[in-house]
Amino acid sequence: MASALLQPSFVQASRRFLAAAARRVPLLPQPRRDNKRWVRAYLEQQRFLESPMRRSEKPNWDYHAEIQGFSHRLHEKFSLDLLKTAFINHCYIKNEEARRKMLGLEKEEITLNLKDNQQLSEQGASFSYSYLTECLEKAFPKMPPPGIEAIVNFLTGEELVSYVAKNLSLHDLTLCAEFPVPPNVLQRTFFAVIGALLQSSGPQRTEIFVRDFLIPQLIGKELFELWNVVNPMGLLVEELTKRNISAPEPRLTRQSGASTVLPVYFVGLYCDKKLLAEGTGETILAAEEEASRVALRKLYGFTENRKPWDYSSPKWERRAEKFLSSN
Repeated sequence: MASALLQPSFVQASRRFLAAAARRVPLLPQPRRDNKRWVRAYLEQQRFLESPMRRSEKPNWDYHAEIQGFSHRLHEKFSLDLLKTAFINHCYIKNEEARRKMLGLEKEEITLNLKDNQQLSEQGASFSYSYLTECLEKAFPKMPPPGIEAIVNFLTGEELVSYVAKNLSLHDLTLCAEFPVPPNVLQRTFFAVIGALLQSSGPQRTEIFVRDFLIPQLIGKELFELWNVVNPMGLLVEELTKRNISAPEPRLTRQSGASTVLPVYFVGLYCDKKLLAEGTGETILAAEEEASRVALRKLYGFTENRKPWDYSSPKWERRAEKFLSSN
C-alpha cells in the first residue's frame, strides 16, 4: 500500500528533473590561452631572418657593467683599463674617426684618445705559444718538434681560438668596425685578453687560464688530424732508426671481401718477429699506412688510452722567470 502511494510522486519528481535539464543552457567551451604549436617555430624562424644586431644596439646595455661582469664570470681579476683596451681593435678606431669626419666635426674632436689592443694581443699570443709548447713537451717527451709545433698551431689557430672566444661571449664586448665580428678579430681579441690578464694577475693565473680553455680542445682529437704527415712509413723508419730498431716488415694478416666493392685488409708491421702495430684499409697500401700511423702514435704516446692530463700545480717561479727573461 505504501509503495503504491510513493510511486506517483517519484515519477513526477523525475519528470520535473528531466524538464529542468532540457531547459538548461549548455556551457560554451572556453578559448585556450596558450599559443599554437607553430608559433614558437615561426618566431624562431623570424629571428634568424632578421639582420644581426650588436648587443650595444639593444636595450638594457651598460658597457662598463658588462666589462666588470666579464671578469667576474671568469673568476679572474683584471685591471678594468687593461681589459677595456683589450677589446678595442684598430679597425674600430679608424671607422669611428672616419664617421666623425663625415659628420663635419672639428679636427680636435675627430681624433679618439684610445689605444688599440695590438700590444696586448702580441704579448698574449707569445705567452700562450711558449706555455703550450712547454706543456706539450712535458706531456709527450717522445714527440719530435714538428709534431709539437703542429699541435700548438692547432690550439692557437684562428678557427679554434675564435670558437673559444665566441663561447666566452667576447663578440658582444669587442669593439670592431664589422659585425658579426670576423674570426681573425676574435682571435686577436682573445689573445689581448690573455695579455691583459698577464699584466693584471701575473703568469700563474694566466697559465691556468690558457690551460683551462685551450688544452681541453684536444679531447677527442687524433694526432694526424692535427699533424699532416705525408709519408708515415718513412717517418716510422726514421724514428725506429734513432732507437736502434730494425726497419718494420709489413705483412698481410687478414682480409675480407677481397672480391667485393668493399674489401677490408689487415696489415701488421713486424720488427724482430714481434708485432709492432696493425692497421686496416680498403687497399693493402692504405692498410700499411694506417698501421704505420698506429705505430707512430704508440711511439709518441698519443694514443686513445693515454694517461689523463696532469693538472697538478707546476713550478710557477721557474717558468715565470724563464718567460720574463726571454722578453
